Amino acid sequence: MTTENLEHLEAIQDIRQMMKKSTRFLSLSGLSGVFAGIFALAGAVVGYLYLNSIYENWVIGNLEVLNRNEIYLNFILIAAIVLILSISTAYFFSNRKAKREGQNLFDHTAIRVLINLAIPLIAGGIFCIALLYHGAIVYIAPAMLLFYGLALINASKYTYDDIRYFGLCEILLGLINAFNLGNGLLYWALGFGVLHIVYGMMMWFKYEKKR
Repeated sequence: MTTENLEHLEAIQDIRQMMKKSTRFLSLSGLSGVFAGIFALAGAVVGYLYLNSIYENWVIGNLEVLNRNEIYLNFILIAAIVLILSISTAYFFSNRKAKREGQNLFDHTAIRVLINLAIPLIAGGIFCIALLYHGAIVYIAPAMLLFYGLALINASKYTYDDIRYFGLCEILLGLINAFNLGNGLLYWALGFGVLHIVYGMMMWFKYEKKR
């Protein structure tokens, strides 16, 4: 291969790299996934301790009537706190990465990612509310994992390809949970906690540490 051909090949590779950057949201930080996983595990621990406290008080007779609505609201509050903390850290680390690379965090690719994430997540959220309304509590955890996995796969075409495999793992975990009802909190911790930490670390080592 001549020197001229090598120069043309390098030019083509540079063009491909530029096109990839212009069509993919690459400011997503792996550290945001790690912290989201930590927050999810903390939320799962708080939820477990809360349920265990209710059970112990029920056994010893301190609770005459279980207020299910209060329990549901407390779990929604825990989930909301985890979500807010996760979004906040995702913005912080991704914005820091974008600035470091001289990019705008909220460009057209970021908007595409958010839209493709939001559609399955909103649909899944409404579906989970319907499950709660009909008292089908045991199906909420697998439904959350399934819709979250679908959201990740839907958004992966506008960001790192690794996100697709992350989504497939979430779907697989949700399907397993659907056949093993009653352990929703455990699967929720595995899907939103452990998997987030593992994939966050993988993405950090693969795309960020070497930089």
